[in-house]
Amino acid sequence: MYKTVVIPYTPEAKEMAAKIEAEANRMEQTGFALVSCTVTPAAKGILVFRKTAEDRAKA
Repeated sequence: MYKTVVIPYTPEAKEMAAKIEAEANRMEQTGFALVSCTVTPAAKGILVFRKTAEDRAKA
């Protein structure tokens, strides 16, 4: 299972990195691993997560 999260407009690189890190850590706690990260020219982040194999086996 995949899940996509959009990080809203964040023009500062350090702030964007912090938001990506925070979201990745939050999603990891729910069994999702970050597989892709894209920052758009509009200063938004698109993160794609996938349920880890261990968590898929439990479901």
